Amino acid sequence: MTNAQLYTIIALGIYAITMALIGFLCAGKSKTLDGFLIGGRNIGAWATAFSYGTTYFSAVVFVGYAGQHGWNIGVGSIWIGVGNAVLGCLLSWLLFANKTRKMTKKLNARTMPDFFEKRYDSKGLKILAAVIIFVFLVPYSAAVYKGLSSLFGAIFPGVETWVWMLIIACLTAVYLVAGGYIATAYTDLIQGIIMIVGVVCLICAVLGHKSVGGISGLMENLSKIPGDGAQLTNIWGGSSFKFLCFNIMLTSFGTWGLPQMIGKFYAIKDTAAIRRGTIISTIFCVVIGCGAYLIGSTSRLILGGVMPEGGVDAVIPAVLMEVLGGGTLGIILLAVIMILLLSASMSTLEAVVLTSASAVAVDLIPSIRKKETAPGTQMMTTRILCLVFVACSFIFATQNIPIIVSLMSFSWGIVSGCFIGPYIWGLFSKKITKIGAYSGVLSGLLVVGISTLVISLDSGFSAAAAKSPEMGVAAMAVSMVIVPLVSALTKNKDTKRVDEIFGCYSEN
Repeated sequence: MTNAQLYTIIALGIYAITMALIGFLCAGKSKTLDGFLIGGRNIGAWATAFSYGTTYFSAVVFVGYAGQHGWNIGVGSIWIGVGNAVLGCLLSWLLFANKTRKMTKKLNARTMPDFFEKRYDSKGLKILAAVIIFVFLVPYSAAVYKGLSSLFGAIFPGVETWVWMLIIACLTAVYLVAGGYIATAYTDLIQGIIMIVGVVCLICAVLGHKSVGGISGLMENLSKIPGDGAQLTNIWGGSSFKFLCFNIMLTSFGTWGLPQMIGKFYAIKDTAAIRRGTIISTIFCVVIGCGAYLIGSTSRLILGGVMPEGGVDAVIPAVLMEVLGGGTLGIILLAVIMILLLSASMSTLEAVVLTSASAVAVDLIPSIRKKETAPGTQMMTTRILCLVFVACSFIFATQNIPIIVSLMSFSWGIVSGCFIGPYIWGLFSKKITKIGAYSGVLSGLLVVGISTLVISLDSGFSAAAAKSPEMGVAAMAVSMVIVPLVSALTKNKDTKRVDEIFGCYSEN
């Protein structure tokens, strides 16, 4: 066994014990459905802020996007991190956090489908939203495993990648099922601290590498790369400017409609915590988002311009092994980075799984059954479904099924495209009707579905998958426009009920 393997196993052991312990310690606070799903609406600023940030950035951001865009676009890719921090985090908190907390508390809504039903008085809209979450978020959750496979494989070349995926699944299942949202909030806090420490150390390591030479050396040395120097040093992304813009919009504005992100605002305890959380979460996203893409932009220099055998997904793992593979300090830091990526994956997985399980247990099943479901039964069903969905995501990740893998690239855009209009307009306008909300949800499905069908028939499904960012942005834009437009042509039948709902903003 090498030193790198030994230190990594020790770090994994300490991390696993800590996560499991938190889950069991929080079990007593998660005996009610409110406690299990939204932490009793009593989660503080730090835990909520870090939970938002760690759910936002999975290992896919580091190993997938940062490696791919850093290699192909260069320093301009850092704008994705800036956009995520300013638009996807800061603006989201400023615009939606307090209104979401107040209205969901008034409606006693625990999930996005639950919010839709009570805001628009529509059980059908609740069922539709729950089905969309189930269909598109479960395959999406499988994507979080992919970011770790190549790096773990580089350190443990003799171990199958499914072993590491199974470790992620089991760890997540233990503390999620035991402690619910409270456990995930506190584990996210620890995971977030690990991510910040790891990213800062890694930035120092890659910038200090002899082939990079700091920030000034990075720009100078990238400019000398034959043929691609101008592209890699263009701060606006050069020929990839349009691609860059669509990715910024999808990954930033997309958070405004994702239930696993918006759900963090349901649980935060008060306005003071929101003010602090806004600052904390934004700083976190600046460090993690910009840091990831900065690291990716150094890859061409550190790897000597030679693409690793595994393609763009192997870029960051190869960079890490090159920079940290020698010396005791470097190997210890490599173990920390491994835990960073594991933390990023688990935090995203737990949020998606909890959202998917609650959509079925709390929203879908009670809506279909004629008998009212007892709270205890819902609790047990939710816990069981958390296990089921973790297992499903693991199975999806281990099977190289082309349609499932391609579906992951559409999930973010489709889910946000369906929910962003009804959710945002539902917070801000009394005039939004049930039919308007329906039109927003259905438009997201139709925009992506019809576009995918047309492009696939003309150029194949791979061409459609390549256009998924544009489709997602289009779906979100259409949803935001069509909801108020259709609402203007229809009427609310119960204006008194809507006025009462909006009275929550005048309450403490």
